[in-house]
Amino acid sequence: MTETTEEPAQRLRILADLTPLRTSLDYRRLWFGNTVSWIGQGMTALAVSLQVYDITGSAFSVGLIGICSFLPLVVFGLYGGAIADTVDRRKLGLASSSGSFVLSVALVAATVAGVEQVGLLYAVVALQAVCFALNSPARSSMIARLLPAEQLPAANALNSMTSTTGALVGPMLGGLIVGWWGYRAAYTVDAVTFTASLYAMWRLPPMLPERGDGTGKGSGEKRASVADGLRFLGARPNLRMTFFSDLCAMVLAHPRALFPVVAVVWYGGDAKTTGLLVAAPALGALLGGVFSGWLGRIRRHGLAVIVAVACWGSAIAVFGLTRQLWLGLVLLALAGCSDTISMVFRNTMLQAAVPDEMRGRLQGVFIVVVAGGPRLGDFLAGSVADLASPAVAVTGGGIACVVAVSLLALRWRGFTRYDARDPQP
Repeated sequence: MTETTEEPAQRLRILADLTPLRTSLDYRRLWFGNTVSWIGQGMTALAVSLQVYDITGSAFSVGLIGICSFLPLVVFGLYGGAIADTVDRRKLGLASSSGSFVLSVALVAATVAGVEQVGLLYAVVALQAVCFALNSPARSSMIARLLPAEQLPAANALNSMTSTTGALVGPMLGGLIVGWWGYRAAYTVDAVTFTASLYAMWRLPPMLPERGDGTGKGSGEKRASVADGLRFLGARPNLRMTFFSDLCAMVLAHPRALFPVVAVVWYGGDAKTTGLLVAAPALGALLGGVFSGWLGRIRRHGLAVIVAVACWGSAIAVFGLTRQLWLGLVLLALAGCSDTISMVFRNTMLQAAVPDEMRGRLQGVFIVVVAGGPRLGDFLAGSVADLASPAVAVTGGGIACVVAVSLLALRWRGFTRYDARDPQP
């Protein structure tokens, strides 16, 4: 009786599957702590940008904040993954979260002391990126140890809601708090919210990486090598395809850098229009997470990734052809939803098909791709727009994305046959 009633419920589920939150107290703490801290970090990111502009009056100086965070993410992402495959991941997560908390407190102390030095803000941003690069592989590697394999798609959908909520809600709250009470208040709220993440990490059990035989690594084990991780990835076509497919979307069809131009030239708008264009993909990504209950029924994860990336490219290509704002926003939201679906299955494959002793290093590669791909996409889109036009850059990039991911799927056909019931790297 129970089985027959649960199966139709599973088939009819549309909203996000909350099973991971119900079945694992550790995951529930981790998810809640990350959600709260992501909102706080989103507030701080906006507050730092506003403060740098207040001090310098230079848009270029604000742009340097991105460089200060990008370089540490790329450099320390791979090494953070190697460390996560060597030490107790709980301790690494706790140490890196503590570092982020101390940096938030440092921003509070600087504002209390009346220190207004752009160099200090750049240094804090760079160190925050280092802490994130160390924390993210450890935290992501823990998920597969806290939950059974069948709950990983649901957990990754919930995680996508965490990051998207932080990207949407954090800056909005940050702007309101800075406008009403100043930078000190925004930094203080961030420091307080980070305690939720610290508490979640502190309550986790030890998370030593497992050997192939399922035993934890001893303290005398050789440190995990970044090169070994890259060699492992090079010999696993399905895992390689998770990165290749994402690069098709983020490098070839990523029009974010053109939104200010598009808002004025295509829609006759202003900064508010640009804000709508920036928010639309994030809103679509959030909705993709909210209505993700059906993702747990998908078994062909590789095929789902290919279809989702092709949908992203198609939505971006059509966006480049439309000149009606409402339709453009809908298309960007569809692209954001497709990106969430792709991310859920790519992350699930990395967690389910990778042995525990390699998960940290593969998550480190994931950080580098996620951090580097969009920035390369910004550069490519801007270059093509200057050489041709924004329409050519956007529509051409979307078409190139669809063609590239289709050719990759034809080249590595096994990826489309990947079955979650028998995960093969």
